[in-house]
Amino acid sequence: MSSTPLNSEIVKQKIQENKIKNVGNASIREVKKLIDDIEKATGEKFVRMEMGVPGLPPTQIGIEAQKKALDKGVAAIYPDIFGIQPLKEEIARFVKNFIDLDVSVDGCLPTVGSMQGSFAVFMTLNRMHKEREGTLFLDPGFPVHKQQLRVMGQTWEAFDVYNYRGEKLRAKLESYLSTGRFCTLLYSNPNNPSWICFTDEELQIIGELATKYDVIVIEDLAYFAMDFRKDYSKPGVPPYQPTVAKYTENFVLLISSSKAFSYAGERIGMLVISDKIFHSTAPDLLRYYNTERVGAALIFGSIYSLSSGTSHSGQYALAAILKAANDGKLNFVEVVKEYGEKAKIMKKMFTDNGFKIVYDKDIDKPIADGFYFTFSYPGFTGAELLGELLYYGISAITLDITGSERTEGIRACVSLVPRAQFPLLEQRLKAFHKNHKS
Repeated sequence: MSSTPLNSEIVKQKIQENKIKNVGNASIREVKKLIDDIEKATGEKFVRMEMGVPGLPPTQIGIEAQKKALDKGVAAIYPDIFGIQPLKEEIARFVKNFIDLDVSVDGCLPTVGSMQGSFAVFMTLNRMHKEREGTLFLDPGFPVHKQQLRVMGQTWEAFDVYNYRGEKLRAKLESYLSTGRFCTLLYSNPNNPSWICFTDEELQIIGELATKYDVIVIEDLAYFAMDFRKDYSKPGVPPYQPTVAKYTENFVLLISSSKAFSYAGERIGMLVISDKIFHSTAPDLLRYYNTERVGAALIFGSIYSLSSGTSHSGQYALAAILKAANDGKLNFVEVVKEYGEKAKIMKKMFTDNGFKIVYDKDIDKPIADGFYFTFSYPGFTGAELLGELLYYGISAITLDITGSERTEGIRACVSLVPRAQFPLLEQRLKAFHKNHKS
């Protein structure tokens, strides 16, 4: 090994102590702990790109509303499992203002982050039909969703959607859904990790096939309105955040407050379920719940079992944030554009030093600059590259664990890399390129 910015013996030692056989196969949280240990032992700061967490201050409107709620004593009171009424109303308004979608307040539910939302949805909807209890993933995607299914003993299948964009998606998707094996289908849009964004044509294909084969689409909008190529920031004014809900009634939306509002720490997210699904019945649910009504099973069966609702004060915080956005007093998109601006700069640093952008096209257009980007280096698999970059004080995760077929790639998150660290990143990338030129 050539001279590296970090002490190679210490890096090796910490990998061994963490009992990680292959860094490329390690989970996001395992990588985080490993980097924490290396930083502590070496005294060197990493350029940290492994965790998809916000890197901006939390929305102040939420903080003030949460303080006010705490001062009123809500911390001593259990909130209703289905959410406080002001929040439910603001969620419905938000969906109308920024997605142009009419939804009932009943189906607007606060959850302990979108993670609890997806868990509760899998738990409930995948039990509606005893002959099919699986999920189809349009990968690449967030690996913990599959972990959720694993711990519930539910099945899934997946395919990398990158080679099936546009009209090609129809035949590929139908080849899976026509088997009758799936209750639900999940994807993220914008996509984690590739940052591709589905077009209206593709969303229409997904919606039509979901209706045809009676499959419920779980649309993960963790990065709401963060395709910065269009301005989705104005309430009630087009363009709107694209959604499959325009093309099918079989939908559930997961909307996170973590990225768009930098409110990750309070674990407060939104689950929006269509009126059709919420009010439908499924006798097979009686195997697990005391009701066949889907909405009741979801709320009083799954969410109640998981957490009896979510943070009371956090709900007031989110209600205030959404109200400000709905009233046009908070342009949350303008704030998070910083991620796209950083991504543009960072991607150039990588490509200037011999790296390639893996997912580089949105069909026939350049990929957007956003929260994530993907990269590779000639001659390395993703696992090998991640392992090597540790010695250069750069962390990320491999695409292997996201369901991507592009095993040469790595996912980088820009959020925790401050602009003040850009010179250090460039310096380390230059050192890597110098030591690995063919």
